[in-house]
Amino acid sequence: MDYGLVIFPTEYAPTPAELALAAEERGFESLWFPEHTHIPASRKSPWPGGAELPQAYYDTYDLFVALTNAASVTSKIKVGSGICLMVERDPITTAKEVASLDRLSNGRFLFGIGGGWNEEEMANHGTQFKRRWQVMRERVEAMKEIWANEQAEYHGEFVDFDPIFSNPKPVQKPHPPVIIGGSAPHALRRAVRYCDGWIPIGVRDDIVAQIPELRRMEEEAGRGPGSVEVSVFYAMPDAETVANYQELGVKRCIFGLPSAGAQKVLPMMDTFAEFARKQG
Repeated sequence: MDYGLVIFPTEYAPTPAELALAAEERGFESLWFPEHTHIPASRKSPWPGGAELPQAYYDTYDLFVALTNAASVTSKIKVGSGICLMVERDPITTAKEVASLDRLSNGRFLFGIGGGWNEEEMANHGTQFKRRWQVMRERVEAMKEIWANEQAEYHGEFVDFDPIFSNPKPVQKPHPPVIIGGSAPHALRRAVRYCDGWIPIGVRDDIVAQIPELRRMEEEAGRGPGSVEVSVFYAMPDAETVANYQELGVKRCIFGLPSAGAQKVLPMMDTFAEFARKQG
């Protein structure tokens, strides 16, 4: 099993480059950053994590700028979007950003995606909350066409363009792994239909019970067993829980860090690194 870290990159935390160097030095496989372009002042949509939305959601750096900063000073650690809100993004622009980052990192990008929970936020980008999953599927399909073809085109309800040229192409073939967030059973169906992995949340989802269902769906869809990798977000550093994940073939556990200063973040990195070494 691989181990990673996730943190909101903000001005009051170490820089993305500093975080990536520290994580790489401690042997972590991956470092993940979330995305929010903005937080609407209305705050009508409830945050699934509790009553009070953490300040870091308001303050996080631009996702691809932060990921590029992290990748530019490292050579081994993978950098991941955890998650990229594709319901708020233009697919042609994002396809170029993903391919550029994968090139500049020499194939070290993990493309985590999701539909999000903030109805007002995505509405400001022109996406209706009830249609967000259809929007995301079409945008991902369109990006795959761009990455795979010298002249790409896509014609759907939400994405529609005639043949275009868009370079560079990603280093990873056919493209960086597309890993979808969300809760079962809907997220499992989406993962099997058009993604390479699933990111459940360790402190929320009953992952041990859901993985067998994921494998059944893979088989029904004609995909090979284990073709949809499972990465547990905000995994708990509990030996028994992680051992259960290992037995079920979970690809990676990703531990959450607070968006805080180095004096708080680095000791937590050390603790997680020691736990990972003990677990193997």
